[in-house]
Amino acid sequence: MAGSPSLFEHHLPPGGFHYRDNVITNVEERAVLDTIAHIAFADFEMRGVIARRRVAFFGQSYDRSPTAPFPAFLLPLRAALAEWAGVDADAFAMALINEYRPGSPIGWHRDAPQYDIVAGVSLLSACRMKFRPYRPSASTAVGSRRRSATHELVLSRRSAYLMTQESRHAFEHHIPPVAALRYSVTFRTLR
Repeated sequence: MAGSPSLFEHHLPPGGFHYRDNVITNVEERAVLDTIAHIAFADFEMRGVIARRRVAFFGQSYDRSPTAPFPAFLLPLRAALAEWAGVDADAFAMALINEYRPGSPIGWHRDAPQYDIVAGVSLLSACRMKFRPYRPSASTAVGSRRRSATHELVLSRRSAYLMTQESRHAFEHHIPPVAALRYSVTFRTLR
């Protein structure tokens, strides 16, 4: 497949994880970043904790309440990722733009259960993405061993990923603190 690296270039989680470099050009990235510069980001609170990243939701938020409609500048990106995923563009019911300032991480998590396919694009700088098998909270009792990542890859600037099937539901992921300002655009389909 054109644009897809060989399996030996990345240490990908099994079962439906796909990765592509250069899904958009430098010019397309610059246009998206110029528009993102005018977006009002908000602090993100999860379980009473304010994250170090800031966010902007479009379509739906995590609680399925409507937010601002998809802005026009996201539609070509959504269409390209939908074609890659083999779904209609409208199947992506939510878009989330994350702003990671230097030192911002995202902790271990599995995307909310109401979502199915997760597609993301990295902008402005690269980051590492780590994976480990998901364990329900009941199985993480005190005294259980600390778990470590089983898979890791670098999400290059202008790259994209798709998480489907086992990689989406049987693994959790996190991004360690980033070294430089980074934006990600994440699209999700509903289950």
